[in-house]
Amino acid sequence: MTASARQVRAVRLGPRSVAALCLVSAIGVVAFGWPLLAGSGSGLAHSQDAPWLFAALLPLLLAVVVATIGDRGLDAKAIAMIGVLAAAGAALRPLGAGTAGIEPMFFLMVLSGRVLGPGFGFVLGSVAMFASALLTGGVGPWMPFQMLAMGWVSMGAGLLPGAVEDAPGRAGSRARGRMRGRRELLLLAGYGAVASVGYGLVMNLQGWPYIAGLASGVSFVPGDPLSANLTRYLAYCLATSLGWDLPRAVVTVVLTFALGGTVLKALRRATRRAAFEAPVAFEAPGGPPDRS
Repeated sequence: MTASARQVRAVRLGPRSVAALCLVSAIGVVAFGWPLLAGSGSGLAHSQDAPWLFAALLPLLLAVVVATIGDRGLDAKAIAMIGVLAAAGAALRPLGAGTAGIEPMFFLMVLSGRVLGPGFGFVLGSVAMFASALLTGGVGPWMPFQMLAMGWVSMGAGLLPGAVEDAPGRAGSRARGRMRGRRELLLLAGYGAVASVGYGLVMNLQGWPYIAGLASGVSFVPGDPLSANLTRYLAYCLATSLGWDLPRAVVTVVLTFALGGTVLKALRRATRRAAFEAPVAFEAPGGPPDRS
């Protein structure tokens, strides 16, 4: 791929970055899904394993950042942009406070992941959710799971097709496979809707096996076949969380169409001007140094 067809990203995925993201995602999948495979005699309580997951998640997020530095895709300007966008996402979350699924931070995380790539998106989504939990007082056993789920939402946006961006100085060129305008907004709105519902489905796995007093038709039964528990889980989602997941998807779609074009342009302009991937060279003032 030529320089003109390369996407301008704050966090570029290299071999070490991919390995770090795969590792943290694999741990996340195990953390969410292990109760479904637990035996009937298992003591299930995320209040016990959540601190361990959080303790593992923070160094793994740091490992993603360090890996991207090793792959020469991250510098101080990218870290500053992570902080700015994470703060913006954290500030958007209390606007709805989760009421009926009104969570405007989702559309910003999707657009940021789209422009700045999957590596940036995963770190950004996790950090933004952590910051919002501190801001809203939502710290609890669910927080590390929320960080993982939001990281996946933003990372998925960075993996969508057609994200190729022209390099600076090639404004007149047309990179193959690039998607812009209304087609891109349609893609992002569709992904945002699916990701908003998917986030709720994944987060239900964090609490559903441990909630007591549910009707037998939707309760988790340790030791039952996986297919039977999955059927109860889907019934539980339909009965409880869908009323929050669908409004969250609608809000994300509406905000993407209403503000998406402006936000995408602003993010791309900021990324180009920051020149994250430009080589840094230091020269002595007044010409070359005296070598005598």
